[in-house]
Amino acid sequence: MKKIRWGILSTANIGMEKVTPGIMASAHSEVTAIASRDLGKAQAAAAKLGIPKAYGSYEELFADPEIDAIYNPLPNHLHVPMTVAAAKAGKHVLCEKPIALSAADAEHLRECPPDRIVLEAFMIRFHPQWLRAREIIRSGELGEVRAINAVFTYFNDDAGNVRNQAEIGGGGIMDIGCYPVTAARFLFESEPKRVVAMVERDPQFGTDRLASVLADFGDGRQLNFVCSTQAAGEQSVQVLGTKAKLDIIIPFNAPANERTAITVDTGAPFDGSLARREILPACDQYTEQAEAFALAVLGEKPLPWGIEDAISSMKVLDAIFASEKSGGWAKV
Repeated sequence: MKKIRWGILSTANIGMEKVTPGIMASAHSEVTAIASRDLGKAQAAAAKLGIPKAYGSYEELFADPEIDAIYNPLPNHLHVPMTVAAAKAGKHVLCEKPIALSAADAEHLRECPPDRIVLEAFMIRFHPQWLRAREIIRSGELGEVRAINAVFTYFNDDAGNVRNQAEIGGGGIMDIGCYPVTAARFLFESEPKRVVAMVERDPQFGTDRLASVLADFGDGRQLNFVCSTQAAGEQSVQVLGTKAKLDIIIPFNAPANERTAITVDTGAPFDGSLARREILPACDQYTEQAEAFALAVLGEKPLPWGIEDAISSMKVLDAIFASEKSGGWAKV
C-alpha cells in the first residue's frame, strides 16, 4: 500500500495529543519526522510518539527529501509563512485553522506551487456525523433549512496561552468562532452575504472573549452563533428547517473512536421524546482527515477544499471584526 510520509511542524499540544496520533492511524500515512526550534523538544516528542527523525529547525524538516507532507499546528501568525515555505520546498501542507490572520494574509497562500495541496484543517468536515447531517439536509427531510444555531465555549484565562495573545491571532472568534462559520458554509453549501456581531473583549488580553454573531446567507437562511473563551464549556449545533430540526450532539470535539449521535425531530412534542436518534460509527476525525488528505496527495481522490476555500473562510472572519468596529452590518 502506498503511503505518504509526514513531517510534523512543532510540538504543539494539538499536534502531540490529537492530530499526530490521528495521522499515524491513517492507513495511507506514516509520520517520519518532527521539528522544533528546540532540538531537545523535538527529540522528546519523537521518542514519545515513536517518530524516527527529529529536527532542531523547521527549515531542516522542509529540506528533507523523504517528507511528502507537512502538518502545521504553529500559532496563527505563523500559519501562512511556514505553509508557503513548506509548499515552495515541495511539500503538501495540512495547516491548522484559522489558516491566516486575515483574508489578505491568506491570499499569500496563492504563492504556493499550484501542484501542492494546501488544506485548512477543519477536521469536522470529514466526520461521518457531519456528512450524514448534510445528507439529511439534502434529502429534504428537514424541509427548507432556515437557520443554524451554534454555541462553542470554553474557559481559559491563562495569560501565557497563545489563545489569549491578541498580537499573534488569539481570541475566541479566530480559535473557535471559525467552526460555526465552517459548519454553516458546509451545511448551507454557500457563502454568507453579510454579518453583524456583538463582541466583548478581555480588558487585560485585548482578545475577544465573548461574541454573538448573526450571518445572512441569503434566501432566508441565517447562522446565529455564540463563542467564548471565558465561559463554561459548551458546544451545540442545531439546524432548523420548515419541517423538522436536526441536532449534532457533540459537533466539534467528537470523542475519538467513539460512536456519536444526531437527532431529527419534528418538534412535536416539544420535549424531544419522539425524536429519531441516529448513531454514527466510531471514528477519529483526525484520522479521517489525514486519510482524505493522503488519498488526495496520492492522486486517488481529490479534496473539495483548498486555498480558495480557506480565503473565503477568512473573509467571513474579517467581516465579523469589521462589524465589531462599525457596530453594524458588514459585507463579506
